[in-house]
Amino acid sequence: MSTAIVATPAVADTESRKRLTDVVEQILAEAKKSGATAAEAGANISQGLAVTVRLGEVETVEHTRDKGMGVTVYFGQRTGAASTTDFSDKALRETVRAACTIAKFTAEDDCAGLADPDRLAKNIPDLDLYHPWNPGTDRAIELARAAEAAARNMDKRITNSEGGSLSTHEGLEVYGNSNGFLGTVAGTRHSLSVSVIAQDESGMQRDYWYTVARDAKKMESPESVGQTASRRALWRLGSRKLPTRQCPVLYEAPLATSLLSHFIGAVRGTSLYRQASFLLEALGKPVFSDFVRIHEQPHLKGAQGSAAFDSEGVATQARDLIRDGILQSYVLDSYSARKLKMQTTGNAGGVHNLTIDPGKDDLAALMKRMHTGLLVTELIGFGVSTITGDYSRGAAGFWVENGEIQYPVEEITIAGNLKDMFRRIVAVGSDVDTRGNIRSGSILIENMTVAGS
Repeated sequence: MSTAIVATPAVADTESRKRLTDVVEQILAEAKKSGATAAEAGANISQGLAVTVRLGEVETVEHTRDKGMGVTVYFGQRTGAASTTDFSDKALRETVRAACTIAKFTAEDDCAGLADPDRLAKNIPDLDLYHPWNPGTDRAIELARAAEAAARNMDKRITNSEGGSLSTHEGLEVYGNSNGFLGTVAGTRHSLSVSVIAQDESGMQRDYWYTVARDAKKMESPESVGQTASRRALWRLGSRKLPTRQCPVLYEAPLATSLLSHFIGAVRGTSLYRQASFLLEALGKPVFSDFVRIHEQPHLKGAQGSAAFDSEGVATQARDLIRDGILQSYVLDSYSARKLKMQTTGNAGGVHNLTIDPGKDDLAALMKRMHTGLLVTELIGFGVSTITGDYSRGAAGFWVENGEIQYPVEEITIAGNLKDMFRRIVAVGSDVDTRGNIRSGSILIENMTVAGS
């Protein structure tokens, strides 16, 4: 994507880093002065630009600049937290005082407290996460217009648009605690998206596409984003309903990531210690097909989910959650780890570049392998239970026979149980979607219920 970089004051300049560091250190000192036995604090600033264009006309232009600070204090096993957007000395003192007051009225919790000192990050590598970009309002509008125009001009059946949008964001955060940890993270995120409506005698269909990157130069071009959005909308024209049946289901890569998010929800510490997971007592047992490996890659350069430490300052590390289909580890922060009498896995705040290892087949080859079944390209609703594993979601996509798409389908529901679905995965595609924190190729499941007419 060809983009001009315009000079602008960055949020992660030396002065900003020093200011946020001073704020965190001041908060920790104030907490100690107030009698807290331990404390942690985080301060952040961010700025961004977002524009939306519809039918060539500017709809919204939004400039943002935010800042905030949060502190948690511990008096033994009693906890209090408070936050503010005012960085004045008076406001910082009052915020600490408020947190200390709250702590005095809370019950003791023997699992509360900072992360163990020996788990804190000692070395913080540069993960190439910060690429500030300010195209300026006029240029941002021009790029959003170009993406929408590419979509609208591709085919006369593209009759309407929900708009083209471009956004840029950069942020800086400093986290510190009274165990001596102080870490700084600067990051950027830039995106461009288009959503259009296609229409013919069969009716109307909508679809979209987007690109996202930490470095604006690595985004897809506006023309590519717009044309992909149009193609996806056009493919859906003439959609039909399907009779209810049992058949293989192939999740397109951008949707396959949702299956992994359900898995993470079930092995997250909060779900486990609350006995609210269908994977209770599953550690060391088969959960997926035996060829499946799911792992974290927190130190990938420039990736969306990369982090040297979690939101408690705990060092992140590459690790397997699933190896040979067997559950190797949970997803724990310090609190949930203590609840379960285990050790934190460095996942306070979530997972980091969760990846299911891809196979050799692209989407076309996976359809050949499926032979006859449903290719899902859209999911609707949230009928998923982390407690039981029951799964039921509205869907749209394409009916496949002899390995080839026959026609688009809509107004169907796909259902099963996640325990069975994970064990019935027969292939993972090479078409890995890397736009988010969860990275997956298309996933083929051997058999599911498809409910239709």
